[in-house]
Amino acid sequence: MASNMSWGAFGRATELRQRILFTIGLLIVYRVGTYIPVPGIDGDALRSFMDEAAAGLGGVLSMFTGGALGRMGIFALGIMPYISASIIVQLMGAMYEPWKQLKKEGEQGRKKLNQYTRYGTVILATFQAYGLAVSLEAGDLASDPGLFFRAAVVITLVGGTMFLMWLGEQITARGVGNGISLIIFVGIIAEIPAALAQFFAQGRSGAIGPAVIIGVLVMLVVVLTFVVFMERALRKIHIQYPRRQVGMKVYDGGNSHLPIKVNPAGVIPAIFASALLLLPTTISTFSGGENAGPVMSTILAYFGPGQPAYLVFFGAMIIFFTFFYTKEVAFKVDDVAENLKNQNGFIPGIRPGKRTAEYLDYVVTRILVVGSGYLALVALLPEILRTELAIPFYFGGTSILIIVSVGMDTIQQVQSHLLAHQYEGLIEKSQLRGRRSGKGQKTRKGPARR
Repeated sequence: MASNMSWGAFGRATELRQRILFTIGLLIVYRVGTYIPVPGIDGDALRSFMDEAAAGLGGVLSMFTGGALGRMGIFALGIMPYISASIIVQLMGAMYEPWKQLKKEGEQGRKKLNQYTRYGTVILATFQAYGLAVSLEAGDLASDPGLFFRAAVVITLVGGTMFLMWLGEQITARGVGNGISLIIFVGIIAEIPAALAQFFAQGRSGAIGPAVIIGVLVMLVVVLTFVVFMERALRKIHIQYPRRQVGMKVYDGGNSHLPIKVNPAGVIPAIFASALLLLPTTISTFSGGENAGPVMSTILAYFGPGQPAYLVFFGAMIIFFTFFYTKEVAFKVDDVAENLKNQNGFIPGIRPGKRTAEYLDYVVTRILVVGSGYLALVALLPEILRTELAIPFYFGGTSILIIVSVGMDTIQQVQSHLLAHQYEGLIEKSQLRGRRSGKGQKTRKGPARR
């Protein structure tokens, strides 16, 4: 079935085409919004400041906001407040008993937790927007500082973040792919041409040697290949189904397998870890080294990109969120074991129920050691090389993970829609053939029941 996919099949899938156009339309709206500036910003001072900060933390912030922060657009906060709120809600859902019960209530509980996430997004975005407004004034980046400027920045940035959250939810519900991930994905893709142009311009000017340019390009290809390989890697657990009798018929037992990805959490741990790193340092970046207080100066000194504390904290958070997100959200072993038990399936040599859950937890834990190490390696290696080779723009492994993971997930959803459309077409054809073959034949009537 997959080999029959073509542009012709894509053209006949009307619903899929509408979903893709809807997704592209909303992403275009997002990109246009990144160029609409917040009122009261001194554009020349902002551009000179971001040029100086592009190779450091400013580049990280600009990457996750699709360049909106560098232009101080209405989407300057990006989707990071929503991700930070999601982290808090999921952590509370694993520790706070009333929220644990909400997670067990199914769809209704999920809606309540999503509502709490939205409230948390508003609160976090308000604090970040106000801190950003104060920092802009401290950095002499506001053309008319004062209470009116702060209110305008807070209202604009909070409204922009909430609108982005709504866009992401609409894309997830009515488009193709995960809306929040696609927003980050498009923001990163949009910044790649300018980053490459700057990189090659540095090579022409002699700031970077030809060996460094070739080495970076080779490393990109190797890392991309490695990420694709690891994202498709599976550990298959054999599942056996016993014989069963339905009425007078006896059905033989079947064999199947339970696929467990080496990285079940996807790119979520890297995004969560980046959000935690960016949350306290967003304001300190705009405060600058001279105007920042002692706490912010310490944060800038020890938690800047490439610093040892930054690398250790980043790697530790990636490993933590890989284990946490997999066991609490992506692959809950108790639920999987219960579902297998309800379907009369079992792992050969393992008793259904508690023993199966313990075995799955053992297997998943060993897999996550490899998966979390792979995520941490891909996220940290470009950071270390960028610092050692003095590359003058931000280049990180998180962006590679996001591009590959989101791209593969979106393509898989498109293929699923195409397969569903082809199945519908086959069913319609079989029904039409049945009607045609029955036109010239007389239907045999069975004996009348008395």
